[in-house]
Amino acid sequence: ERILLSVIMANLTDAATPKQFEELLKNAGRSLTVVHFHAPWAPQCSQMNDVMKELAKEHKQTMLSWWLEAEAVPEVSEKYEISSVPTFLFFKGGEKIDRLDGAHAPELTNKVQRLASSGGGPAGVGDVPKEELNKRLKKLINAAPCMLFMKGSPQEPRCGFSRQIVQILKDRSIQYSSFDILSDEEVRQGLKTYSNWPTYPQVYVNGELVGGLDIVKVRDESWSAVPVVIQLKALVNKCPIMLFMKGNKEVSQKLLFLPQVRQGLKAYSNWPTYPQLYVKGELIGGLDIIKELKENGELESVLRGEN
Repeated sequence: ERILLSVIMANLTDAATPKQFEELLKNAGRSLTVVHFHAPWAPQCSQMNDVMKELAKEHKQTMLSWWLEAEAVPEVSEKYEISSVPTFLFFKGGEKIDRLDGAHAPELTNKVQRLASSGGGPAGVGDVPKEELNKRLKKLINAAPCMLFMKGSPQEPRCGFSRQIVQILKDRSIQYSSFDILSDEEVRQGLKTYSNWPTYPQVYVNGELVGGLDIVKVRDESWSAVPVVIQLKALVNKCPIMLFMKGNKEVSQKLLFLPQVRQGLKAYSNWPTYPQLYVKGELIGGLDIIKELKENGELESVLRGEN
C-alpha cells in the first residue's frame, strides 16, 4: 500500500483539520513524506505534480507523495503558513524538516534526493548552535540601515503581505535591503525566535525590529505613517554625531525644510525645539544641555559616545 501511495499521489484533502493531518503524518512513520499544497486553478501546480510523480517512482521505497488543496484545508494551511502555491513541505516521523515555496523543479528534485537518502533532516535551526545562529541573524539584520525580511524579492514578492510592504517602502522612497526568507529555512525559523515575531514580512531599522505589515501601516496623530519612523531612525543614525539645526549647515538646513522631518523629529525625540544633537542615534539634547555639558567638561566624552 505504501508503494502504491508513493507512485500514485495520495489526495489528503479530506484531512481538513491539523489534528487529522498530523495523525496521517504520524502513521507515515520514518519515510520521507512530501506534501504538495496546490490549487486546481494554478497551472504551475499541475506541472509540479508531474515532477512529484517522477520523483515518487524514483524513490518509491523511501518516499511518500501526498497532495493537499490549500484552500480546502484552511486550518492546515494557516498552521504551516501556506500563503502561495505550489508549496512543498517535507516530513519525517511526523515532524516538518524542510519546505520549498514555488514551482522550482530542480530545487525540489535536489531536496527529495538529499532527504530521501539521509536519516535526518536538513541543516536547519536544530543543527546549528544557538550562539552561532544568533550571530548570523544579528549580522543580517544589521546589513543595512533598513532591512526587510520577506517572501521573495522586491522585484518578485511571493506573498501578498510582502508585496504590500514593498509598495509602502517604494511610495515613501525609503532605501532598504531585503532577504528572501524562503531561500533559507534556518533564517526563516530562527528569526521568529530571535525577534519574538512569528510572521513575515519583518522590517528592521538599525538592527531593531519595527514590526510587520500591520505595524508599518498603522496611522496615528503623531505620524502620517510608521514608515516615517524608518526615515527618522535612519537620519539620526546617518553619522555618529548628527546635528539638526536651523542655520548655515547645508545638509541640516535642507533636512528641516521637509515637513515630515521637521515636525516628525519633534515627536520622535519628544523634544519640541531645535537644534537637536544626536550621538550614535541617541538624543543628547538642545543648546542648553550642550552648554551645560561643556561647562561641566563632559561634552567631549559624550561626543565620543562614552556616556
